[in-house]
Amino acid sequence: MMKKKSVSARKASLVLFLCQMISALDVPLDSKLLEELSQPPTITQQSPKDYIVDPRENIVIQCEAKGKPPPSFSWTRNGTHFDIDKDAQVTMKPNSGTLVINIMNGGKAEAYEGVYQCTARNERGAAISNNIVIRPSRSPLWTKEKLEPNHVREGDSLVLHCRPPVGLPPPIIFWMDNAFQRLPQSERVSQGLNGDLYFSNVQPEDTREDYICYARFNHTQTIQQKQPISVKVFSTKPVTERQPVLLTPTGSTSTKVELRGNVLLLECIAAGLPTPVIRWIKEGGELPANRTFFENFKKTLKIIDVSEADSGNYKCIARNRLGSAHHVISVTVKAAPYWITAPRNLVLSPGEDGTLICRANGNPKPNISWLANGVPIAIAPEDPSRKVDGDTIIFSHVQERSSSVYQCNASNEYGYLLANAFVNVLAEPPRILTPANKLYQVIADSPALLDCAYFGSPKPEIEWFKGVKGSILRGNEYVFHDNGTLEIPVAQKDSTGTYTCVARNELGKIQNEVHLEVKDPTMIIKQPEYKVIQRYGQVSFECVIKHDSTLLPTIIWLKDNDELPDDERFLVGKDNLTIMNVTDKDDGTYTCIVNTTLDSVSASAVLTVVAAPPTPAIIYARPNPPFDLELTGQLERSVELSWIPGDENNSPITNFVIEYEDGLHEPGVWHYQTEVPGTQTTVQLKLSPYVNYSFRVIAVNEIGRSQPSEPSEQYLTKSANPDENPSNVQGIGSEPDNLVITWESLKGFQSNGPGLQYKVSWRQKDVDDEWTSVIVANVSKYIVSGTPTFVPYEIKVQALNDLGYAPEPSEVIGHSGEDLPMVAPGNVQVHVINSTLAKVHWDTVPLKTVRGHLQGYKVYYWKVQSLSIRSRRHVEKKILTFRGNKTFGMLPGLEPYSSYKLNVRVVNGKGEGPASPDKVFKTPEGVPSSPSFLRITNPTLDSLTLEWGSPTHPNGVLTSYILKFQPTMASRQVDIATQGWFIGLMCAVALLILILLIVCFIRRNKGGKYPVKEKEDAHADPEIQPMKEDDGTFGEYSDAEDHKPLKKGSRTPSDRTVKKEDSDDSLVDYGEGVNGQFNEDGSFIGQYSGKKEKEPAEGNESSEAPSPVNAMNSFV
Repeated sequence: MMKKKSVSARKASLVLFLCQMISALDVPLDSKLLEELSQPPTITQQSPKDYIVDPRENIVIQCEAKGKPPPSFSWTRNGTHFDIDKDAQVTMKPNSGTLVINIMNGGKAEAYEGVYQCTARNERGAAISNNIVIRPSRSPLWTKEKLEPNHVREGDSLVLHCRPPVGLPPPIIFWMDNAFQRLPQSERVSQGLNGDLYFSNVQPEDTREDYICYARFNHTQTIQQKQPISVKVFSTKPVTERQPVLLTPTGSTSTKVELRGNVLLLECIAAGLPTPVIRWIKEGGELPANRTFFENFKKTLKIIDVSEADSGNYKCIARNRLGSAHHVISVTVKAAPYWITAPRNLVLSPGEDGTLICRANGNPKPNISWLANGVPIAIAPEDPSRKVDGDTIIFSHVQERSSSVYQCNASNEYGYLLANAFVNVLAEPPRILTPANKLYQVIADSPALLDCAYFGSPKPEIEWFKGVKGSILRGNEYVFHDNGTLEIPVAQKDSTGTYTCVARNELGKIQNEVHLEVKDPTMIIKQPEYKVIQRYGQVSFECVIKHDSTLLPTIIWLKDNDELPDDERFLVGKDNLTIMNVTDKDDGTYTCIVNTTLDSVSASAVLTVVAAPPTPAIIYARPNPPFDLELTGQLERSVELSWIPGDENNSPITNFVIEYEDGLHEPGVWHYQTEVPGTQTTVQLKLSPYVNYSFRVIAVNEIGRSQPSEPSEQYLTKSANPDENPSNVQGIGSEPDNLVITWESLKGFQSNGPGLQYKVSWRQKDVDDEWTSVIVANVSKYIVSGTPTFVPYEIKVQALNDLGYAPEPSEVIGHSGEDLPMVAPGNVQVHVINSTLAKVHWDTVPLKTVRGHLQGYKVYYWKVQSLSIRSRRHVEKKILTFRGNKTFGMLPGLEPYSSYKLNVRVVNGKGEGPASPDKVFKTPEGVPSSPSFLRITNPTLDSLTLEWGSPTHPNGVLTSYILKFQPTMASRQVDIATQGWFIGLMCAVALLILILLIVCFIRRNKGGKYPVKEKEDAHADPEIQPMKEDDGTFGEYSDAEDHKPLKKGSRTPSDRTVKKEDSDDSLVDYGEGVNGQFNEDGSFIGQYSGKKEKEPAEGNESSEAPSPVNAMNSFV
């Protein structure tokens, strides 16, 4: 026999689609998978029933609905059709029923007062909104009146009347002086609920001329001021004491009617001297616990969330030492209608039956009436399948034409409820929503749940098969859930295989296959063991595992439930952990955790580090746990805990650690509370409200921590308002038209009471707006839709529970969502600095067009063509980003003598804005690259021919080439030492040198003057005057006229560098040794420099005769 059980599906995404009932199938309208199904309209958003609007702003009356096909919208005003096309001030939002009445362009809010109702209609029916009463707020001025000074005898009572103007909504009243300081209030002087200021007895210090009543109209953000009231107190001795007399209410009895769920406020203010004290009682009963509060120095009794049980007689007693006075207020709690069972949507198949139930309660009992598609059901078109029986509509054997939207109205003299519920008759073949061939993997001996999410009308029957040709699954080893899920409670290895789900109804059949793999469990077959190790020793923990061969395990080691220290002494092996050179700080619990994608196992062992091996007579160990825990002195926020220490085991107890368990919110989880010195056995513990506390104590000595003590008795603290608000409140838009408000939720014990909720409030910054608020629960995010793009908002999130609100939260500033920038930067200018560097300028865009956080500007630039080589190539765009609100940037790395284009775009958090118009600029000529080749052809004994190629990068228009050359001794393989002409030449040279030496010797002996002699006369030691290293000539030997051309043109060093005395403007200076780079901002920081001169090679120290052959020749 099949076993059926109703549980929730494991896959949360399918739960919304598979909520099935015996008589009907509930199909949510927002189902994406079923969006093609026809659906009657449903109202999703509407304005409040009593809608007070600001007369200075446009009136927005909300009406949103959904359905398939999308509904159309119409409105009534004061019960008649409201033709918005005939009123130029009224528009309806596209694809919406929301009305916008334009007041800011000439309209008057008073002209649009009335009762509005929205209707959303499609081919399947019509849904209607509540009656929305539109009233503009009013803040009238105070009527002119002449106020006489109040002359009062000391000790008498006094009432200063405020009588504020009647506003909508009513104003908030407060009393201040001329310096705008609130008047101090006390048990003697206080403000009543009606705004009047009551003096139980006046004192001389009450004399003043500036008692001023203020009325604040929050809706219009205005404050009205009454004329100052003067009070003069005159003294008479002695002052007569008087017994209490009630100033308000008057008489001995009065009545009060309040509505269920509201706040009941009862007030008693008494005169008397000494000042009377007020006390409240309920005759024949107790004041309700947790809902009763006293305000205004106990003159006001406040009961929140009143119910019919709070009806009765409430007595206030005013007492001083001379006597007492009392007043009895008879309270009757009535109730506007409230739901017991609101009607729910029905999805039926043709021929099925169903019911719509509408049950409400109230005091007096509400009247129930039905409408069909917005028309009273008595005059609506007849439907033979429908029968109305009071608060129930019974449907029998429905057909597709029976689809409609029904409205239930429950009303009494205090209000009404209106609910829409549709009946949607569908005939749909089965559909399986679970993806085909879905793979499920589980560990052996654990449950396996195979999904078969389905939909159909009539409701399909579900059958499961195993294998391609398997028989239908039956028996106790399977559980078949109502949502189609097949559960195998204890999956085994032989459960692996393909499973087929079949869904069928009278309109068709469909099937789907899923696959199940059952894996071997992961096990630790050799666990780490407890170790005691001496300091500076070595210890190793083992963790040997066994796992399914198809699963990839990962092993993680933890110390005291945290990551291992970042220390090279810890060595993690394949199946072990080794700690070298152990120290005291290594003491603790080490845990081996093995994770796979399907399971996780762990094992732990404790490492104890000791100073030295224990002597045979003394055994050091952790202390025994404390015992006999006792709680005393229980208060709302504190308790005293005492205990008896266990045996310290030869190592003195250094401290006790106290932990607590919250049995209400986190049973079984222990948290650190505090710790005290080892000499202390009692502690006063601070407590939080609404926590069911248990405590335990752990003793600590040098060896380690004891086992925890047995838990103490439980102590449940009373509930209270939350003490704190959510933290990390942020507002960041995710779309251009929304504001996502997030916060960190309070922890369980921080709630201080049941019913934790959050009041989320927001308003646009720097705009005179009211706060908009919603109350949410169990979430940490709220999305505000329909916001302007990227505007600042003031945001606050306040915690509340069933007892009240947390303190007023601080405000944070957030922004709605960003959108792409609207405009491009203007006035883009380019200044070319040199052949490889340019500077671009632009004007900043207006911040309001950025529509987001300005992140900077991007410059896109690319080379169009070279001006020297007319060739097209692939355009490679380059991008430079300049952060912040900069207006210029440097473009480095440009190619000389080229044409470029660029544009500039502004960037925000959403992306880039439009590009500015392309700007064209050109770089000047630069230094050309070297010739592409150099060849020697046709060499002879006295000539040769040179050929070279054009440079790869001319970087401009070529004007000339410069050729440098010099002879080399190894240019010919000829033995000139055997040539006759060479022998003769050498003889002649030797003879000339001999003659020159003789002449010099003779002249020196005669003391003749010559340039060398002049140098010798100028310097003390002629022996230290060296020869020039570059050409071997004497330093002083030169002819001012004959050798100048030779010196400038031919005396170039052999390493081809140009000496400093040569022209700084020649191409030779710019053709070599150019080294440079660009800074990050594009500025050039290099310099032109010649190569360093080399030392002459060994063997070439002798002077070469100057020759024109060595001169520099220029060819054009």
